[in-house]
Amino acid sequence: MSKSTPRILQQQPARQSDAQQQQSGSNDFQPKPAAQKKEQQMGEGSYEASRDFKQRAEEYMKKADIEKDAAAAKPRSEEEARELEKAEEEGRSHSKGER
Repeated sequence: MSKSTPRILQQQPARQSDAQQQQSGSNDFQPKPAAQKKEQQMGEGSYEASRDFKQRAEEYMKKADIEKDAAAAKPRSEEEARELEKAEEEGRSHSKGER
């Protein structure tokens, strides 16, 4: 086995950013989409959405009449109460956890 000197990789010269990028497998250039903050898609659990939800929930708790809202959410009849209970049982039957 002979000692050899390590091969030095040639670096590409720096390029200026282009407003276009080449589409994979094509010689045609496609414009890059202009990413704006409002248009950026966010997945579940984004920090911004969590902050917004928390802020709105805190504002609601400070300003709302929670007792009035709870009373308004109660079933208006025995039939509606049975329908709500049936729907809750149906939902629990699909649940993996608590019962």
